[in-house]
Amino acid sequence: MINCKRIWAAITAAALCISLAGCGAASSSSAASSEAATVESAPASSAAAQEEAASPETAATGLRVAGLKGPTTMGLVNLMDSDDGANYTFTMYGAADEIVPLLVKGELDAAAVPANLAATLYQKTQGQVEVACINTLGVLYIVENGDTVQSVADLKGQTIVTTGKGTTPEYVLRYVLSQNGLDPDADVNIVYCSEATEALSQVQAGQATIAMLPQPFVTTALSQVEGLRVALDMNEEWQKVAGSQLVTGVLVVRKDAVEADPDAFEEFLNGYAASVEAANTDLEGTAALCETYGIVPKAALAQKALPECNIVFERGEQMKTDLVNYFQVLYDADPSSVGGAMPADDFYYGV
Repeated sequence: MINCKRIWAAITAAALCISLAGCGAASSSSAASSEAATVESAPASSAAAQEEAASPETAATGLRVAGLKGPTTMGLVNLMDSDDGANYTFTMYGAADEIVPLLVKGELDAAAVPANLAATLYQKTQGQVEVACINTLGVLYIVENGDTVQSVADLKGQTIVTTGKGTTPEYVLRYVLSQNGLDPDADVNIVYCSEATEALSQVQAGQATIAMLPQPFVTTALSQVEGLRVALDMNEEWQKVAGSQLVTGVLVVRKDAVEADPDAFEEFLNGYAASVEAANTDLEGTAALCETYGIVPKAALAQKALPECNIVFERGEQMKTDLVNYFQVLYDADPSSVGGAMPADDFYYGV
C-alpha cells in the first residue's frame, strides 16, 4: 500500500496550474470555478515515487477521494498527511469536469466539490450519490481600493468587476443586492471578467475600484494593490438576508460506497472532522501542508488565507437547512444550476 502523501505528490506534480475564480456553475465545467485563486503545482516528486504511484497493482485500497485545488481541499490536508490517510486514495484534479464522469461510473467513491455540482450529480446518477458534509462556506468578498463602501447600500451607482457570469457568483451577488433593495440591472453596473486575475488587473489599472473576488485570491490581491481592503464579506451579507449560511463546497459520496462499509465511512468522516479542526487551529502546520500538496503555491499565502476561507465540517440537520436554502436561491435563478430540480430528502446523508 502506498502512503497517500506519495500518491498525491506524484499527481500534483503532473497537474496543470489552473485559475479558479468563483463558486459552482450551471454546468459541471463552470462548477470547477468555485475553487479560488491561481494555484501552482507542487514540487516534483522523485521519479521512483511517480513510477510507483502510476502502477495500478500497488495503488492504495479503501475509499477513493477526489479534490480540487483551493478551499474545499484545504480542510483535507491534515487527514491526507496522517497515518490514517494511508488507508485512503486521494487524487487531485484540475477541474470538476474530470471528477463528474468518474463518480458517475463508480471509479471514485467521494469528492470535495462545489455544492451545486453535488446537486447536479444527484440528478445525473438518479439519486446514487449523497452529500455527507459541508466543508466550505462562503469565500466571496467585495474588495475596494478606497473607503466608500461600508454596506451593501453603498454599492448603488457603483461599478463592480467580478467573475462568474451565469454561475453562482452572479446569483449570490444579484440576490444580496436585490434583498437589500437594489436593482442589479439598474442600480449597479456589474462587469464580468473571465478570470479573477482579469478583474484584479482592472483594479490595478485604475479602471475599477470595486471587485468581488474569492479566497485565497483575495489575500494575494491585498498584497499586490496598495490601498485595497475588504469592504464586505458576502457570507455575512448572505446570512443577513437568507437566514442561512452561504455554501461553497461539500463532500459528496456514492451511496454504494457508504453501504459497502458504513462504519468505515463514519471513521473517515471522523478523521475528516479532526482534519478540519486542525486546519482552523494549526494554521502554520496546515499552511505548510497546503504548499506541499500543491493546494496553494506558498505556505505564507495559505497561512494568511486560511482564517478567511471559512473551512468547516457541518453535517446533519444544519447541513440540510443551509443547503436547501442555498439550492432554492440557485434554483429560482436558474434550475439547471442544481441539475434541473431540487434534491430530494435522500440526498442528505444522516438526516
